[in-house]
Amino acid sequence: MRSGAAVAVCALGVATAILVPAAMDGDGGAGDGRRGARHPHTVRTGSEAAAGTCDKPEASLRPSSASGPAIKRIKNREVNGHKLNKLIAGVDQNSYRWGYRDPATGDLTGFDIDLVHAIAKDVFGDPDAVIFRTIPTSQRIKALQQGKVDVVVRTMTINCDRIRDVAFSTAYFQAGQQVLVADGSSVTGYNKTLRGKKVCTAQGSTAEAELDKPDTGAKALGAIKVKPVPNQLDCLVRLQLGEVDAVITDNALAAGQAAQDPSVKLVGSRFTDELYGVAMNRDDDDLVRRVNKVLEDYRAGGDNSPWMRAYRKWLAKDFGTAQGNPAPPDPVYKD
Repeated sequence: MRSGAAVAVCALGVATAILVPAAMDGDGGAGDGRRGARHPHTVRTGSEAAAGTCDKPEASLRPSSASGPAIKRIKNREVNGHKLNKLIAGVDQNSYRWGYRDPATGDLTGFDIDLVHAIAKDVFGDPDAVIFRTIPTSQRIKALQQGKVDVVVRTMTINCDRIRDVAFSTAYFQAGQQVLVADGSSVTGYNKTLRGKKVCTAQGSTAEAELDKPDTGAKALGAIKVKPVPNQLDCLVRLQLGEVDAVITDNALAAGQAAQDPSVKLVGSRFTDELYGVAMNRDDDDLVRRVNKVLEDYRAGGDNSPWMRAYRKWLAKDFGTAQGNPAPPDPVYKD
């Protein structure tokens, strides 16, 4: 029998998960129909990585404050004959401390949300010149390709598979996959203790890709991969309800969930190194450069940098020493 506190958190999780729209239809104008600190390890996944053709997926375009076609398009976007004057950002509303709704105000808040405000301030001179569109994990790339959002700032890992579909900024955070279980579980980490256990992941996540690997994934460990869910929070709800035995997700996200619900905990160590980036449409080179300029300023200032202030505000309490000495990843640029 779960404690009253755990049930309350579970109910909150269910309510929050229901708020996420299946499609990104909302205010903010129609899409334009387009298609189209130190990190010692480079994340390499998928066929490109296996073939050795993807060396540094985190390498991005050099920063510039120039306004090219993408910036001009965003600034001149009209809705019903009037300029919108807003950045449209794809975000999460279910990830505690990263992108979530403040229960007191209903406003979106968190580490990722602060970064969106910094980008809006640079482009429009107003940090609140933003329309947020909450999108499921599995719809992040599609939202960019269909022009429904200008940027996705949603704990999105840069890797070799994704850079074929979208462009990324330089990395703004380093995390890694880890195992989340109920308190009292016999699972000790991403290892053979998962044998026979039901494991949940979000569709389109790097955790799903890890579980699908033939040599080190669910099959090799003897784990039972259940059908992926649209949002990572849905896995937490299933864990709380006892429908699954473990969740594989970014430790940055799981640390926040463990802070929300003392009946779950992180076990083992992180078994991947992953870098989060701001995702954009592949054709929007000038926007990528502009965001990289914002990130240059965001990292600058040492302990008093905007990055460090955001870390202390949102992540330090829950993420703690899991990040080691907190610092933004050093940017890597293309030649």
